[in-house]
Amino acid sequence: MEEIQEHFMKQEESSGEDKPSSPYIAPFRSTRLHIQRSNVCSRAYFVVVMVFFHVYILNVIALLLYVHYNNGPGDLVKREAASPQPAGDSESPLPHPAPTSRELHVEDYSESFSLHRLEGIRVGYVQQVSLVPERTHEMKTLSLKPLMFEIPGFLSEEECRVVVQLAQLKGLMESQTPALSQGQEESNQPLLSLSTEEVFSLLDLNQDGLLQKHEIVSHSRSQDGTWLSPNNLRQILTSLEARPKEMLTLEDFRQVYDVSQGPGRQRSGKLRNKFKQRNKHTWLYQGLGSHHVLHTLRNRVISLTRLPSALVELSEPLQVIRYEQGDFSNAHHDSSPAYSETTCTHTQLAGNTSALTEVSCRYVTVLFYLSSVEEAGETTFPVADNRTYEEQALVQDGVDLTDTQETCGRGNLRIKPTAGTALLWYNHLSDGRGWMGELDEYSLHGDCPVRRGVKWVANSWVNVDPDHQIQARYQRLVAQRHQSRSGMEHDQPLSHSELHQDL
Repeated sequence: MEEIQEHFMKQEESSGEDKPSSPYIAPFRSTRLHIQRSNVCSRAYFVVVMVFFHVYILNVIALLLYVHYNNGPGDLVKREAASPQPAGDSESPLPHPAPTSRELHVEDYSESFSLHRLEGIRVGYVQQVSLVPERTHEMKTLSLKPLMFEIPGFLSEEECRVVVQLAQLKGLMESQTPALSQGQEESNQPLLSLSTEEVFSLLDLNQDGLLQKHEIVSHSRSQDGTWLSPNNLRQILTSLEARPKEMLTLEDFRQVYDVSQGPGRQRSGKLRNKFKQRNKHTWLYQGLGSHHVLHTLRNRVISLTRLPSALVELSEPLQVIRYEQGDFSNAHHDSSPAYSETTCTHTQLAGNTSALTEVSCRYVTVLFYLSSVEEAGETTFPVADNRTYEEQALVQDGVDLTDTQETCGRGNLRIKPTAGTALLWYNHLSDGRGWMGELDEYSLHGDCPVRRGVKWVANSWVNVDPDHQIQARYQRLVAQRHQSRSGMEHDQPLSHSELHQDL
């Protein structure tokens, strides 16, 4: 042991000769890697940023999926069809695709479907509407009963001129209608002077001295309305159904028919004017193959009303009317009340073919003033915004307010024609479920006689059947017909008359 200790001591002495002596030798410690705190913070910051970035991306994807599945391709088709076209482009026809099966699909008119209705707020309220690119129009509320708006500058001066020229090129027809009734629901006197007994005999097909329902119905389809109006039919059929055997004798018929044809049905009790309207008019088709200005107006109506494009496209053609000096139209309703014994003209082949008579079903009227008038010729609404509506109140001091030749100045609301201005009013109320309801009787309107100048106007009506199921069936029939013809006659447009006659 001593030898070993002595050996180690010699080694320490030999190694210490080369180094300076030190009074203290530090003990052995392990070496550590020193990391800066800034590196750790950078890594944590990077992780947090990446987490937030991924969350943001996921939110964006979820939002896109939500918008896609809530709007659906059908809405996109409608928006493209309803997008307004530039008003001043007259070099080339405006592109307007043919109605697709999606646009005319029955699902668009299911029970959950609703008709958009503009908000009037209050009389005099002005709101901005976008109808053409890079421009807004002012829309002013003129009345709440009926709900009516005025849109100045709806048409340009050039568009007014083109529509007038197209009407002149098409040719205008005389519109002298006998003033033997007021409105579409009034009873018409026969043009021939027939007694009650003679009318009964004509209705009694088998000459058994009794009138049955099928005999009355067979004579209710006169195109000139000289037989039985909807009002006549309601009274006669109500009386017939109240009888035990549902038959009318001559005495029973006399009681009903004489009342419906008596002076009480004509408010003033006498014939005041020879005609209830005097003007010239024509119809301009706005579908495929028509002038691009007519396409523009139809698309603008879609944008203004915010109604489905299929409803507007399958409505009546544009009616253009010319009022010369002295021409007028007595106050009337553009649409008709809905009754079980009537059917809408535009959906007649998809509706009740056994209906007693056909009536116009016009949810909205959009009237365009194509010219200004030097004197008079206003559009008058005799009872607009009245507190109540009573038919008897239309006669004041023995003068009928519907007689625009005599009482135009008494109308509650009169609009002076100004070229380019458009009026929009609703002929029907809402049914409370988003569909078309009862006729708005406050929509009674007429045209004051023109004293100096010429008045040009155009009417764009949106036809809607009060029965949404019939409207849906009509849309489906049109879609099927379009699909069947698109392959054979792709370049040939399907006119409004063809749709109604050949379905």
